[in-house]
Amino acid sequence: MGTTTSSNRPADTAATDKRGWRPAGINVRNVPSLSKQFLAEAHAGYSFYTQDVDWDAVKQMPLPRRIIFIVRAFFRSVLSKLSPARRLFLVAALVFYFLGRVQLFSNSSAKVEIDFQFFGFLILFTLLVLELSDRVTMKRDLEIAREIQKWLVPGEAPAVPGGGIAFATRPQNSVAGDYYDAFYIRAGDQNPEKLMLVIADVAGKSVPAALLMATFQASLRTLAGQGISLERMIHLLNQYASEHSMQGSRFTTAVLAEFDPTSNKFMYVNAGHNPLILRRANGEIDFLSIGGIPLGIDVGSQYEIASVDLHSGDAVIFYTDGVIEALNQKGEELGEPRWRAAIIALPIGSAKDSLEFLMHGVDEFVGPTRQHDDITCLVFRLN
Repeated sequence: MGTTTSSNRPADTAATDKRGWRPAGINVRNVPSLSKQFLAEAHAGYSFYTQDVDWDAVKQMPLPRRIIFIVRAFFRSVLSKLSPARRLFLVAALVFYFLGRVQLFSNSSAKVEIDFQFFGFLILFTLLVLELSDRVTMKRDLEIAREIQKWLVPGEAPAVPGGGIAFATRPQNSVAGDYYDAFYIRAGDQNPEKLMLVIADVAGKSVPAALLMATFQASLRTLAGQGISLERMIHLLNQYASEHSMQGSRFTTAVLAEFDPTSNKFMYVNAGHNPLILRRANGEIDFLSIGGIPLGIDVGSQYEIASVDLHSGDAVIFYTDGVIEALNQKGEELGEPRWRAAIIALPIGSAKDSLEFLMHGVDEFVGPTRQHDDITCLVFRLN
C-alpha cells in the first residue's frame, strides 16, 4: 500500500536538467546544449513568422524567386506584429542603414558627412529596448498566472489503497490549457468515497486556454462536491462549456473517471479526448474511448458511461494530444504507435516508475526541439 507522485515542479533546482540548463550560472560543458537550444528557438521563431506562407507554392518557384519571396513574406510578417509607430521606425531604421554615409558637401578645407547607419542603429536599438520591455512585463504577468495555475492542480497525489498516482505536465508556454486532477469525492452513505481522476485539454494555447481551464476546474470541483453521478456531472459540464464556448470555437476535451477502492471498479466517460490506455499486468492493452463529443460543441449532446474492472498490476494512462504530437528535430511526431509500444513495455513498478519511464522516452525522442503544445501525462496503477 502506498502512493507515488510526480509534480510539475523540479525536485532539485540546482541541478542541471537534460536540456543543459542550469539555473545559477552556465557550465562551459553545456555550450553545445545551449547552441542546440538557440537553434531550436531560432527555428521556432522562423516558423512563427512564416506560418502563413504557402510552402507548396514556394517549392514550385525557381531558387532566386523563392529566396526573394520568403524574405519578403518574413519581413511583412515581422511588420504586422509591430504597432504602427514601431513599423514606421523600423522602416526608417532600414532606410538609414542602407543610405550609409552621405556627403553633404566637400571643399578643399572641409568635408561634411552624415552617418545614417549610426542613426539606423540607434533606432533599431531603441526598438529592441521597447520590445524587450514589453516582453519582460508580459513575462512577469505570465509567471504570476503560472503560479496561480499551479494552485489549481494537485501538487501531490492522494493516497490510494494498494496503488498509486503520478503525474507530470510541461506547458508549451508559461501557462497551459491542459488540466489534470485526482481527489476523493463523497458518493453516498452506502459508498462514502470514490477516487476521481480527470484530464482535460482546452482548445487553444496560452492565456485564453488557461482562463477556460480555470473555469473548467472550478465547475468540476463544485459539481464533484455535490456527490452527483458521473452521468449528471458530464451533462452539466457540457452545458456550462456550451454556454461559454464562443459558438463552439473554445471546446474542451476531457476524461472523467471514478475508481471505487472497495470493488476496484473503474468508471469513466470520454468527451472527445485521446483514449485512455489500460495496460494489463500481462502487457495487453485496451483503449478506453467510450463517451461522446468534446464539451462545448452541442449543449444537447448525450454521453455514455462505461466501466472496467482493474486488477493488481494494471495501469491506466491518461495523456493529452501534446504527447503523441511531440516533435523531434526532424519534424516527426512521436505518434500513437511509438506511444503504444512504450506503454506495452512498461516495467514492473510503481506509478511513479511508470511515469518516469514514459516521460524519459518522450524526452529521448524530442531532444532539444521546442514543442508546439502542452504535454501532460497521468498514470494510475494498482500494485
